Amino acid sequence: MAKIQVKQVKSAIGRTKTQKRTLEALGLKKLHQVVEHEATPSILGMVSAISHLVVVVK
Repeated sequence: MAKIQVKQVKSAIGRTKTQKRTLEALGLKKLHQVVEHEATPSILGMVSAISHLVVVVK
């Protein structure tokens, strides 16, 4: 399976609980933090749900 790197580029301050929970589920805790995940449909769905807060690096 392919790997993707997800980077948080915007703050979670003032966002809904669902969006904050999704960031935490991806392992993102700080701004500009990069985490690597398998490109499974569930991970891609989480990334698309908070696409305004994160960017896919690789």
